[in-house]
Amino acid sequence: MKVLSLLILFFSSLFIGETVVSNGYQPGDKAADFKLKSVDGKMYSMADYKDAKGFIVVFTCNTCPFAIKYEDRINDLAKKYKKQGYVLLAINPNDPAVQPADTYELMQDKAKDKKFAFPYLVDEGQQVYPQYGATKTPHVFLLDKNLVVKYIGAIDDNSDDASAVKERYLENAIAALEKGSEPSPSLTKAIGCSIKAKKKV
Repeated sequence: MKVLSLLILFFSSLFIGETVVSNGYQPGDKAADFKLKSVDGKMYSMADYKDAKGFIVVFTCNTCPFAIKYEDRINDLAKKYKKQGYVLLAINPNDPAVQPADTYELMQDKAKDKKFAFPYLVDEGQQVYPQYGATKTPHVFLLDKNLVVKYIGAIDDNSDDASAVKERYLENAIAALEKGSEPSPSLTKAIGCSIKAKKKV
């Protein structure tokens, strides 16, 4: 009976929002490339970076308080890991009809104001984020050079205070890749706002 109860708890946990389980990619899956427009008007895809050692794909936005708290950290990560051969691509998955402050024009303003050192892409039609299984902003996916997913989840363990971070999940995952080993943990819970999906008619 105890075993049955544990099984029920396990399977029910797959469907609640407090777990790290998603319907998209899991560590070890091969991710699909995308081609999305950035705030500079150009189209970007991972195929553009032939010499990249890996990719940091961050689903984020203009408006979520958690995303705003991470803006500087994301910018710093982009600068730091570009030198090591890792490309950071930020994607805004929100539907601007649902969240008006996430329009393309306001994304351009945000990128200029914050001096983003990475392409800030718009997921027009919301085709990419469901494929990846992103549910929050921010939500990070670390891919190796072959687009194999190596880490999914939070950037670190303290969204409120960058100076109080104890576990740098993303950076630790990249360090593991540099050593030729698998990140541990490879999956953490993303903390942030829910993605604003297009309203169904």
